[in-house]
Amino acid sequence: MTKKSHRLWSLAISFSIIASIPAYGNIPVVQPFPGSTGQTTEHAAGTATGPGASLTNQNPAETSSQTKEGSGAADVAQPDILSEGAVVLDASTGEVLYGKNAETRYYPASITKLMTALLVAEKANLSDTVTYSKTATTNLESGAVTLGLVEGDTLTVEQSLYGLMLKSANEVANGLAEHVSGSVSAFSALMNARAKELGCTNTNFVNPNGLNNSSHYTTPHDMALIARAAFQNDTVRKVASTVRYQIPATKKAGARTVTMGHKMINSSDSRYYPGVIGGKTGYTSLAGNTLVTCAEKNGVRLVAVVMKSKSTHYSDTKALLDYGFAVKTGGNGISANASYGWEKNGLKWYYKKQDGRKAGNEWLKVDGIDYYFDSDGTMATGWREFPGNVWYYFRSSGAMARNYWVESSGKWYYMGGDGKMLKDAATPDGYQVDAAGVWIQ
Repeated sequence: MTKKSHRLWSLAISFSIIASIPAYGNIPVVQPFPGSTGQTTEHAAGTATGPGASLTNQNPAETSSQTKEGSGAADVAQPDILSEGAVVLDASTGEVLYGKNAETRYYPASITKLMTALLVAEKANLSDTVTYSKTATTNLESGAVTLGLVEGDTLTVEQSLYGLMLKSANEVANGLAEHVSGSVSAFSALMNARAKELGCTNTNFVNPNGLNNSSHYTTPHDMALIARAAFQNDTVRKVASTVRYQIPATKKAGARTVTMGHKMINSSDSRYYPGVIGGKTGYTSLAGNTLVTCAEKNGVRLVAVVMKSKSTHYSDTKALLDYGFAVKTGGNGISANASYGWEKNGLKWYYKKQDGRKAGNEWLKVDGIDYYFDSDGTMATGWREFPGNVWYYFRSSGAMARNYWVESSGKWYYMGGDGKMLKDAATPDGYQVDAAGVWIQ
């Protein structure tokens, strides 16, 4: 090939590469906001009243592991599960990666409350008031876990959901059912209809709490389908991933803090599982230990269900999740010694995907958190403008800000639940922002 031909060939390749870059690859790296000095302050809505509330910035991406090791599917040994029933499911596709008696009926106990929480989140407003009836607070079996609510007590739907999922309070389940449907029986019919919509084929609910009843049953596979939908719901996911929450005073009890019973969610517990999104525990004498867990790593989300366990529910769940993540890694064709995950160069963070390529010009969800990576692969922090004059703000950790106030040069801006900066709208905490997104003082 002549020098001239070689030069023309090189130019052709260059133009081809440039033409293949999508239009959004030209998103500029901008200062925190046009005309600002670059100084920003982040504030969480709801932690205090409106603009001016304070929140300490989280640490950068050092909170995530820098590299992870992949495994080929052919090399992954199936888990040794001691519980009678179990399943691990790919939440993005619904594929069952492993099952043990996955279609066998078992008593679910309090993992039932995941379906209750999902329906409440879908049917009720979080600010609604739930007034607890005598029927809701007394129609319980001996020894059932409660918040100590009595007839006439009131909580909001949001407060009730925390009592339901963290304390696993059974009268709260009844009260929420009555609030949504008027009665426990009507709500149970709603639960069964929703279960069928989700593809469940061997499930029947007769109450919203999972207390013992011979007609109240589900299977590990059906329960995984329910959990899959529940953890797609922002409200359920938020509540089911909370470690502690304060319930206000009621007639017979002062304000008290309830804590999450699922030990794999608490980072200070020895059973903590990195990447866990949320879950729900259950136990009755007939059901044994039951456990539902959702975890996400490197863009792969799994749901693990364990039923009829004799105190092996946490070790079995860990084995299920480890197996599922290993299988999904192998399914992407990564060799056993391939590394992927977070990488740091100087002060900049990058992310190597499972196919070995560095993320760039794209969004990624890592361990349940949304990140954006610029065209050079750098993890985005600060403000970014996207096509259509849509603005997002990425915290110092790289996490996309949701439901947050951000201050730039003395002006306040609100990032909505989907991460987009609100414009010409009212914020959830009652403030107004103008067409430029600036808080109207």
